[in-house]
Amino acid sequence: MASPTSPSGADVPPVLPSIPLAPEPLRRADDKSIGALVTDVTTQLSNLVRAEVELAKAEVTAEVRKGVTGSVFFTVAAVIGLFSLFFLFFTFAELLSVWLVRWAAFAIVFGVMLLAAGLFGLLGYQKVRKIRKPERTIESLRESAHVLQHRGRPEVQVELDAPSASAR
Repeated sequence: MASPTSPSGADVPPVLPSIPLAPEPLRRADDKSIGALVTDVTTQLSNLVRAEVELAKAEVTAEVRKGVTGSVFFTVAAVIGLFSLFFLFFTFAELLSVWLVRWAAFAIVFGVMLLAAGLFGLLGYQKVRKIRKPERTIESLRESAHVLQHRGRPEVQVELDAPSASAR
């Protein structure tokens, strides 16, 4: 019987109900024909492969569940961290108010925050502007559509095999 957890710590169901894993009674080899032996081996091999696939699915499902849970915790931590930035900027403003008038300290912190937001917005815009359409994929799809439209016509096949003017 399988253990409820694997050595990696993943929860694995102890029984796979859809796959018969009961031991079969032993028979002498000379009692069966070659065809019957091949059938038995094929059946047992099929059951073994299905059992391995079920085990892999169970382990992968458990690992994916752990990954999703971890990513939820990271998301919550990121949201709390972002909300905490408000208090950090408020602290900076209060610290500046020791040397400046309070409204000027808050205005300076606000201006610095706007400059940082503008800088990151500009960097993001420059990265997004560099995005190009997938030329190779589009060309491949055009070729596939052309082949499917003209399938079975040998004169079109010859044209596709010849080097195209766009490749030069």
